[in-house]
Amino acid sequence: MSLLPSINPLYSLSGFLVGFLVGQTGVGGGSLMTPLLVLLFGIHPATAVGTDLLYAGMTKSMGTLVHGLNKTVDWRVTGRLACGSVPATMLALAIISQFDLNSSAAGNVISTVLGIVLLLTAASLVFRSRIVALAERLTPSRRPSRTAALTVLTGAMLGMLVTVSSIGAGALGVTALLLLYPRLPTAKIVGSDIAHAVPLTLVAGMGHMALGSVDVVLLVSLLMGSVPGIAIGSYVSAWMPDAVLRMLLAAVLTLVGGRLVF
Repeated sequence: MSLLPSINPLYSLSGFLVGFLVGQTGVGGGSLMTPLLVLLFGIHPATAVGTDLLYAGMTKSMGTLVHGLNKTVDWRVTGRLACGSVPATMLALAIISQFDLNSSAAGNVISTVLGIVLLLTAASLVFRSRIVALAERLTPSRRPSRTAALTVLTGAMLGMLVTVSSIGAGALGVTALLLLYPRLPTAKIVGSDIAHAVPLTLVAGMGHMALGSVDVVLLVSLLMGSVPGIAIGSYVSAWMPDAVLRMLLAAVLTLVGGRLVF
């Protein structure tokens, strides 16, 4: 049976708006999409997270292809992150499978984690320049082996956060890589982070699907809007001041994160 009769145009419009903002700012769609689904449409947090993970995996696969062709992916860095994130994701899925994800208690826990990660994401946007300056001072004293170990640990932390909240692979991932590899070109930081998000979100998303917390019709509706939204947002971003966009987005994420936590 075709999914088209079931497509909700409001979901597609939301996908377009989020895709447009992602195209302009580069911040992961989960920071915007998951809270929107929970707060505006009243979708259960577990379903919002699971659906958004597969949504992110599919959209970032296209982004990885572009970055790969442009040679703006450091596969060594991506591999280190995945060595930490994929096992951590599987562990997180094994843990949450022991609980009823559709219960109100699970929804409250996921909403709280979601809010905390949103606040961390907002802070990473506001203080990014200071973080980069700090990293440049610390880098000369850090051994390469230590950097590699910290990258794997960072991947593990992102794996746990993203599996539970669907947020963290974007802004938090980029900020962590800026700290660890301040001398790596920004384009490669972003490209490596996007490439790492693909296995992370797909493994987590498939796990959530196995647990029954993915809405396929919702997923298709979001993708129908987000694909053109990302393309248009990326095109328009050349005329929008990056600093202003980051501050506005940080303000929105702070308000939404506070609403979910408190």
